[in-house]
Amino acid sequence: MEKVPEVSINAIQVVCSSSYFLKGYTAHKDASIPQIWPRLGVRPTRQPSKRKMLAFYAGAMNSRVHESLVRTWINDTDIVVHQNHLKTPYSESLLGSKFCIHAKGFEVNTARIGDAIYYGCVPVVLADHYDLPFADILNWSKFSVVVSTQDIAFLKRILQKIVDFDEYIKLQKNVLMAQTHFEWHQKPIDFDTFYMVMYELWARRSSVRVHLFN
Repeated sequence: MEKVPEVSINAIQVVCSSSYFLKGYTAHKDASIPQIWPRLGVRPTRQPSKRKMLAFYAGAMNSRVHESLVRTWINDTDIVVHQNHLKTPYSESLLGSKFCIHAKGFEVNTARIGDAIYYGCVPVVLADHYDLPFADILNWSKFSVVVSTQDIAFLKRILQKIVDFDEYIKLQKNVLMAQTHFEWHQKPIDFDTFYMVMYELWARRSSVRVHLFN
């Protein structure tokens, strides 16, 4: 893209890495989409009362945010963090947690947000200065918790307060409603990821200049 600035300026990129510090990404012009694995079969479910862990995280130690998160909560019993591959099924941890943590690594793109939503776990986003997927369409405050990376030490207090004030049930219910928007299908279904991307592009149609004539 660096060799074709005309394209970069006048086209809308659809990207998973939407950091404001990423070279080549233009906030409010380019569109952020989530990484989502295509899945078949019936979506798994588990009632909120059956989710015993407060929060869950597993991931490689490839950023200061990951290191800070693991170092702060490695010995906690409510916020369960792993710095290596799990010995138990990843899906079971997602189903067994109220909140699932997405922390910025080398880049902000990750499938963890899509995984959390698929398993009905409320996403906790720890990544500053980037555009959440479909942010112009979805109100993320209704089904996720966005926390500054500077507040990692206060994470337990923040999440426990949400549970104590019965806000968690509302968030989790809205996660289930949002699941439709985070699914790919071989033949697109109304309001799924394909249609969300198309709407994002339509909404940004005035952000680019189209040359109709030479």
